[in-house]
Amino acid sequence: MEAGMVTPAPALVRFSGIQKSYDGEHLVVKNLDLDIRKGEFVTLLGPSGSGKTTTLMMLAGFEVPTHGEIYLADRPIKNMPPHKRDIGMVFQNYALFPHLTIAENIAFPLSVRKMSRAEAQERVKSALRMIKMEALAHRRPGQLSGGQQQRVALARALVFNPQLVLMDEPLGALDKRLREQMQLEIKQLHERMGITVVYVTHDQSEALTMSDRIAVFNDGVVQQIDRPDALYEHPVNSFVAHFIGENNVLAGTVEAVDKDFCRVVLAGGGTVTARAVNIAGAGASTSLSVRPERIVIVPDGSSSDGPNRLPAKVQNAIYLGDHALAVLDVAGNGEFMVKLQPGAHDSLRHGESVFVTFRPEDCLALDPV
Repeated sequence: MEAGMVTPAPALVRFSGIQKSYDGEHLVVKNLDLDIRKGEFVTLLGPSGSGKTTTLMMLAGFEVPTHGEIYLADRPIKNMPPHKRDIGMVFQNYALFPHLTIAENIAFPLSVRKMSRAEAQERVKSALRMIKMEALAHRRPGQLSGGQQQRVALARALVFNPQLVLMDEPLGALDKRLREQMQLEIKQLHERMGITVVYVTHDQSEALTMSDRIAVFNDGVVQQIDRPDALYEHPVNSFVAHFIGENNVLAGTVEAVDKDFCRVVLAGGGTVTARAVNIAGAGASTSLSVRPERIVIVPDGSSSDGPNRLPAKVQNAIYLGDHALAVLDVAGNGEFMVKLQPGAHDSLRHGESVFVTFRPEDCLALDPV
């Protein structure tokens, strides 16, 4: 190993050739191979029915794989009951016992593990300090807000020092402001305690905010697993490009390929140069991906020129506080978005003719949608 290189943490969780079918015919999860390193925060992200929650449930022990094996700390656990896996779990609906106090709810996993009363009391006190709820220890869940209940559920999942914590849409029931606050709190806890977290969500902004790596699921298959910035900047296919962040799509045909770039004739008129990321070659159909913040609007009649300059017609201009959004008709896409600085939209008028430009390196040629 070269000097200065950091040895990656060993895999705590390993999915090997995992398949899952409920009816014996249709696979909900297809040939999943995935390693999760110790101390990592990995999010399983995807639309409903993509296989992400089924994957989490198999890891928790509530579902059994049809094929393949799951390893936890190098031990096969496919046939191990959930309570023997040393895994903490946080659900969207909190799953707190309404008749128990907050302290009793947090202590429940310790009583199941036959921990001594004195040690359990110390663990519960520490957990209450961690979530800053010492003064509410004797209240019951019904007397707490949604955010407070979620903190209790989190403390209960962590109180017995599990080697792994699973979270299934834990913030889905909270309002936007509280959800964003809890995202930061969970991430800070993860970093402070060094715990390994596997987190399921369909909210891509939540995944981008919290994760070390994100596994993007679609139709039972991981389309790409990578760091949040790499997923956003370097998607490997059209699904990932469209699912992660805002994205403009232009359909076209590859005219020519020159090393890392290609020339594309757009179906709606015009020709652009793009990075050749996932194309079959000259003559093949492609979908171009361009992020709204990478596009510049140029007034009609401007002498400005560039490699990718397309005529556009203004459909709408929307003020959104920290930025503005222009909606244009570009090459047949009537919902082509351009992100602008606040106030930059004031001069745009519905029906006005303008041009848009963007750099070839900011335009990705991907598989056709």
